Amino acid sequence: MNIITGNVVSPKGFKACGNAIGLKKSKKDMAIIVSDVPCNAAGCFTTNVVKAAPVQWDMKTVGNKIKGVVVNSGNANACTGKQGLKDTEDTAEKLASLTGVSAENILVCSTGVIGVNLPMDIILKGIDDTFALLGDSADKGDMAAEAIMTTDTYAKKAAVEIEVGGKTVTIGGMAKGSGMINPNMATMLCFITTDCAISKEMLNKALKSCVEDTFNMISVDGDMSTNDTVLCLANGMAGNAEIDGEKEDFEKFKEALFYITKKLAMSCADDGEGATKLIEAKVTGAKNKENARKMALSVVSSSLLKAAIFGEDANWGRVLCAMGYSGAEFDPMAVTIVFRSENGDIKLMDKGTPVVFDEDLAAKILSAHNIYIDMILEEGDGEAVAWGCDLTYDYVKINGDYRS
Repeated sequence: MNIITGNVVSPKGFKACGNAIGLKKSKKDMAIIVSDVPCNAAGCFTTNVVKAAPVQWDMKTVGNKIKGVVVNSGNANACTGKQGLKDTEDTAEKLASLTGVSAENILVCSTGVIGVNLPMDIILKGIDDTFALLGDSADKGDMAAEAIMTTDTYAKKAAVEIEVGGKTVTIGGMAKGSGMINPNMATMLCFITTDCAISKEMLNKALKSCVEDTFNMISVDGDMSTNDTVLCLANGMAGNAEIDGEKEDFEKFKEALFYITKKLAMSCADDGEGATKLIEAKVTGAKNKENARKMALSVVSSSLLKAAIFGEDANWGRVLCAMGYSGAEFDPMAVTIVFRSENGDIKLMDKGTPVVFDEDLAAKILSAHNIYIDMILEEGDGEAVAWGCDLTYDYVKINGDYRS
């Protein structure tokens, strides 16, 4: 696997761009991705019962051959009734008319404020204007990544190359996510493109597997959005023999896709609203993977633990407490807890027994940006990793006046 500098236009046959169409006061707020040829597509969506209109559209459309995706930021088109559904279809129809396909071959995503109808005159003109700017140069892909941001502080993108059947296959991606981030995705959008020839069934299987251990293992604030969407488009233009089964080429593709989803998911956690630290919680030795997942997620989701990490206080009791209410089965008297960073590591609990530790060393360890929390059990081979961030004063400031 060759990690490269790139984005959604890195794979062959994809064009993109981002543009400021007027939904926001001054920033880019629309992105379009188009493939030269129709794509197999796969998607994962919010589990929130309240689903935004674009999510409802994409869930019924993603099984079709897909030609392009149009995304707006600044307005979520969520909780907008029948009008929201019509606006989504009209949005798809507009891009479809420019690409020579039907509306059912276009995917639509939105992110931003909930409960406000889209200004469709701005949206439809914006599609025309943005479509005219499409290109396959790296800066066009970067502009698309910038256009989907809301409270994000930087654009999130990744790309990788692998060899499949003697052909170079590229996977590129971009994501946005900073607040309303909770397990099972959140106000989190991710778009992945690849020139790999892979069947719809295998693409869907690979994406769901990767999302399960990446985007579904992050938490910023415990709020689950109405709009989360991960889409993966494969146009086959690399020219490899189609991957249609779980053989060596499939495993190689899935490994590369996992790299993309993990990098983008960690970027969302790292860029959590107001965050100053990235937290990685790892559970090993659990009875099974499901128990490990529950504990790891519970720890990175704990407001008390996140506040302690912000204050650089090695309050390990909050780790054990969060493990305890996670719903996982484990023996508290067999847990070892270690905090780590680039500044060293310190054991705080050893097989259920508190350890007298150096508070100054602990504070030094927690002064780093990347904080690692290891929870070691001796009950099986289940393990899982989750990512989150600290909880700061700025999180409240950002969300206190989000609409204004």
